[in-house]
Amino acid sequence: MNISHWTTGKKIVHLDFKGAPPRMSYLQKLIPLIADLGADGLLLEYEDMFPYDGELKVLQATDHPPYSPEEIKMIQDMAKSSGLEVIPLVQTFGHLEFVLKHRAFWELREVGFCLGTLNPHREQSVKLLLDMVHQVLELHPDIKCLHIGADEVYLLGQGEESRRWLSTPGQDIHQLFLGHVTKVAKSIRATWPHLSLVIWDDMLRNMSPDTLKDSGLVNLVQPMLWDYSPSLDVEGTVCLMEKYRSAGLCQMWAASSFKGSTHVSACVTPTQRHVDNHLQWLQVAAAVPDGVELQGIAITGWQRYDHLSVLCELLPVGLPSLASCLETLRCGSFSEEAQRNVTEALGISSVEVEGLLCSPCSGGTSPYPGQRLAELVVELTALLQSEELSFVDTNMYVKGWFTPYHRRRKVVNPLILQQIQHQATTLLARLEPKVEAATQEMRHLFPDSTAQEWIQQHVSAVLEPLQSLLEDVQVTIRGMLPSNAHPLPAGQ
Repeated sequence: MNISHWTTGKKIVHLDFKGAPPRMSYLQKLIPLIADLGADGLLLEYEDMFPYDGELKVLQATDHPPYSPEEIKMIQDMAKSSGLEVIPLVQTFGHLEFVLKHRAFWELREVGFCLGTLNPHREQSVKLLLDMVHQVLELHPDIKCLHIGADEVYLLGQGEESRRWLSTPGQDIHQLFLGHVTKVAKSIRATWPHLSLVIWDDMLRNMSPDTLKDSGLVNLVQPMLWDYSPSLDVEGTVCLMEKYRSAGLCQMWAASSFKGSTHVSACVTPTQRHVDNHLQWLQVAAAVPDGVELQGIAITGWQRYDHLSVLCELLPVGLPSLASCLETLRCGSFSEEAQRNVTEALGISSVEVEGLLCSPCSGGTSPYPGQRLAELVVELTALLQSEELSFVDTNMYVKGWFTPYHRRRKVVNPLILQQIQHQATTLLARLEPKVEAATQEMRHLFPDSTAQEWIQQHVSAVLEPLQSLLEDVQVTIRGMLPSNAHPLPAGQ
């Protein structure tokens, strides 16, 4: 198979604002960089960062202010001046956690304990979606394409109304899904006939060509085939494209990943893994079946797996990966020359973000926006995951002389306690300045609430047991030493 560079359509970079939404000052630096790295557009997933109004105002973020209407316009102006197309993404079936978590919309859940999936039988459900879409499109008057989501519609068919609907002979779960998506898409196109509509493809994969052909989706939506694996099944993906084409869905998209798809709570982006994913997509692009019109590829950068999950890698940590993935698509490989292009474009010494610590620019002025934060996150993550930070569970003195039993009784050899105190204090002295520096850098680029969330998720779980141990040591020492006793010099 002849593998060449990506020639089939646009390269669209996905920015996920449902976690760690960048400050406008950061986006002003980030958006031109994305264009310089070779992207053609932005896929913007606002979720609760969109300034919904009226009855939908409750959807706005409360931990930090959403983007204002003026800022939404500024983002588009920045993109336009950089030559980037803007494609908004509005979820219309699954992953509606940011909507259905609110009491006002509880009754629109398919199943009471599933916050993500909308009940497709309620008129109010469609009204809600169209109101959301209308408000988004009002602030995006020049767009040509809208992504309407519809992925991972968990527990569809398990709601009471769905079970009644499915009990009618000839009606199945595929028709239930297709009926809702078709209804929403037709309603959107009735008002905005010029729009191309895109949906994620995962809910379509097990449907027959005849089911798809009869659904009404043909000439209405374009499926976006997503797979973020470094071992993506090329042959299977090409066969899936052929199935969609045979059903009449000839226009389709690919979707890869540059970050946020390795592990739900990952802090550091593994560049090579994401490059490998793009090398697989290049093989798919080289084998696209006749009749398939591949519109382009969306390079996703998830900030959360869903609205309620933890933060994935922050954007600055993922930028070496993004640059590498775009360069792989441009060159058709990730050769030494391609890697050199990436390091020169970002002013770094390695395409792997861990290599930033060895960069000649490390600690100085950031050659790319957010590099200093990326360096601090890499350094802090390595320390937090190191063996010495498992001190409370592995230290010989703690395990032998200061177990929970000893901490309750507060009868311990003071010499041992002093050794524990010295080691714990030394560790905290190394860690706390790095935590403070990372916090300050995060606050420059993201809302204060993002810094608070990241620190609580990734740092507090390690720091708090150590701090608690140290407090117990200090209390126990005071209770066991006479007032005139002096501690030994540290280390003895």
